[in-house]
Amino acid sequence: MYLTQGLHRSLQAHPGRLALRHLGDDSLPGLDCAALQGQVAQLAAALQHCGVAAGDRVALLSPNKPALVQQLLACWWLGAVACPLDAGWGQAGLRQAVSECGASLLVVDPALLTLAAQAGLAAALNAGGSQIDGLRLASLAAGRYPLADSRTGGAALAALVFTGGRAGPPRAVMWSHANVWAAALASHAACPPLADTVALLAAPLCQAAGLGHLAAQLLAGATCLTLPAVQPEALLQAIEAQGVNDILLPPGLLQALLDHPAFDPGRLQGLRRIRLVAAAPTPALLVRARAAWPAALLVQSYGLTETVASACLQLYPAIRPAAAGAAAWPGSPGAAGRAGLAAELRIVDPQGAELPAGRVGEILLYGAMVMPGYWRQPEATAQVLQHGWLRTGDAGRLEDGGCLVIVDRFDDLIVSGGETIYSTEVEAVLRQHAAVAEVAVVGLPHAVWGAAVHAVVVLRPGALAQADALRRHCRSHLAGYKCPRSLSFANSLPLTCAGQVHKRLLRESLPAQLAQSRHTLRSMS
Repeated sequence: MYLTQGLHRSLQAHPGRLALRHLGDDSLPGLDCAALQGQVAQLAAALQHCGVAAGDRVALLSPNKPALVQQLLACWWLGAVACPLDAGWGQAGLRQAVSECGASLLVVDPALLTLAAQAGLAAALNAGGSQIDGLRLASLAAGRYPLADSRTGGAALAALVFTGGRAGPPRAVMWSHANVWAAALASHAACPPLADTVALLAAPLCQAAGLGHLAAQLLAGATCLTLPAVQPEALLQAIEAQGVNDILLPPGLLQALLDHPAFDPGRLQGLRRIRLVAAAPTPALLVRARAAWPAALLVQSYGLTETVASACLQLYPAIRPAAAGAAAWPGSPGAAGRAGLAAELRIVDPQGAELPAGRVGEILLYGAMVMPGYWRQPEATAQVLQHGWLRTGDAGRLEDGGCLVIVDRFDDLIVSGGETIYSTEVEAVLRQHAAVAEVAVVGLPHAVWGAAVHAVVVLRPGALAQADALRRHCRSHLAGYKCPRSLSFANSLPLTCAGQVHKRLLRESLPAQLAQSRHTLRSMS
């Protein structure tokens, strides 16, 4: 099990098939399978010329583009460990990541050289490490004799991928070749790859979901397309014009596609597989998606960076386009499907005893996709890996038949007046309101109740709603103690580097923001 195997299979089966193409830049020609393998072999030789050896870490700072895909593959071809970085982490986050991974080489896309210089990334490299411009590396590769594939695989490390940091500082998760293979095989077993897959790489390759999706598509011999900017209009155009039939999206981006004025489902029926990651979609969103693409397979994945973003899969059945509203959806809100082929799960109480179906506890995962641990953090690894079982920090329950229902993050549970409140339940109710585009519910300190439910609401464009109206909406669907005691509006919600709502940041920043708002209102009165 090695991650360059798909290149060899594709070269034998269809050397002239388009393998990789960047949309929006005609100066970057598409690569067929033969050209891709040849360039990867030369790029691996260039990495070796720069001093990279098997097992060394190579930090990669680049947006989604063919050069990044080639650099990832070249690392694996050489036997090195790829460490993709996210420009959205900011200067401090990038410095920390570069320092932690101990890279021997930092490859920077030309468009991000200024950011790298401002962040001092070259200085953050370990002694002996160096930085190189991505164009310079490609130039070195062009004149090199192709390196033979090391076929490094199995338990050898393939990548260090940073977590989203929902419950603390991001950590570098070790992915072995076998981890990524197991996740890919489980995905393909549940929904076999299409013979002519054209996959749009919409999720960032520096994140677990995007990198795992890329690896699975390359192993299956798919055509992969990258976009310079993932905006709804650009996505709609790419799906129609490029014959995209496989896409991976967070629910929020799928919502944006459906809401876009240019959305026309009749022009997008080539989509045959839509994968949803990073958060649980609402029943209403699933009903809308099924109505728009009645023949497409909708797949929801549940997993963590620590499991290559995959552990459970939910395949959504067909729904009549005439069915409308959340009530038409037969499944449970938060349903994440059953354990994939390479996974085993159980629900346990705080003492670690397994709980029966219907009882809420912590979700534990076991299987070939579970990480070996956090890079150079044995204590943190020991906290979450116990006898091979990964403690996810997520609260959930099993329904009859083994379907997993995600209830909440344990860190996001709100205990108010002795009652436990699931933030996801309150969010689901608020999302049913026609004016609400997105919402995050957190617990804020309260002198009497210990914690009080607070909702941060993002309204749909052009929509109007008063806080009192939203609270009345909640009271008509929820017990009184679950309803928000306070509510604020925002233009957007803060996101982690994995694209999830950063509730820890909200809990830390909201008290001061709300106090300032009250002070401003008193000053104006």
